Amino acid sequence: MNRQEFLKSLAIAGMTAAVSTHGSMDVLAQGAKRGKKQEGPADLAAVIGGEPAEMFNAAIQRMGGMGRFVKKGQKVCIKPNIGWIKTPELAGNTNPELIVAVIKACQQAGASEVTVFDHTCDEWRGCYTTSGIQEAAENAGAKVLPGNDERYYTEVQLPLAKNLKTCKLHNAILECDCWINIPILKTHSGARMTIAMKNLMGIVWDRRFFHTNNLNQCIADICTYEKMPVLNIVDAYRVMKSNGPRGRSLADVVNPKGLFISPDIVAVDTAATRFFNQIVEMPLDEVGYLAIGDEMNIGTMNLNSLNTARVRM
Repeated sequence: MNRQEFLKSLAIAGMTAAVSTHGSMDVLAQGAKRGKKQEGPADLAAVIGGEPAEMFNAAIQRMGGMGRFVKKGQKVCIKPNIGWIKTPELAGNTNPELIVAVIKACQQAGASEVTVFDHTCDEWRGCYTTSGIQEAAENAGAKVLPGNDERYYTEVQLPLAKNLKTCKLHNAILECDCWINIPILKTHSGARMTIAMKNLMGIVWDRRFFHTNNLNQCIADICTYEKMPVLNIVDAYRVMKSNGPRGRSLADVVNPKGLFISPDIVAVDTAATRFFNQIVEMPLDEVGYLAIGDEMNIGTMNLNSLNTARVRM
């Protein structure tokens, strides 16, 4: 399916309805009501139709600017998905152009340092180089850290968790002043979807525990950590619609050119799942960690309660 055909299918599904004179539209789909109207920065922004950097810039403007989340002098950590030895076209990892845009926004907000890391699934050097993220991040002035050794991790307690009571987290998260979570939207064989909540598995040393102790509950549990990301930015520029999380070929990828952003990790995953449902059927109740996260008050699935900005570029 090419981009023109994809956008036509979105229109048929009702996603391109209600375009305003400002170019905003409802990309949350499935008959969801628009979020509450109010003055001030958005709680959630959804953008479609642009390139990664320009969509992010439009979204962060509607969120009140990066200075709302990153303060002058702060050390910022960025956590993309860099899990696989895949080129950007195969949509296995976060788009490097988006990472660069976020790094630059942090620098412009006055960040004293920006670091980037992931605990990869494939061999880490291959992931960092093939994804294009290491080169792009370093060229933008960020420091790229490895995540492949247990010595980089420190044990923490998760008192609000149900199953995952303790875990070892990467020191980059523990030592930064704030951090930003930047997953890519794609399918997952176990959790059904891997988006912002599941991307937190990449800050943990022992991920095997998740898979043997109720994956959905453990995904929610890690999101009870007291130092949550100040922003969650979902890369939906390219989307892996099948055979995730690793993918097999370009046949698994579509190019809807979307982006979702919110400090609420449950809300941004709910919005992204609704968006994905217009590509491949994916009811919210199949993504079990969403309801668990809502029930545990980690965030909300009720998007109608949020001030939502919708932008079509």
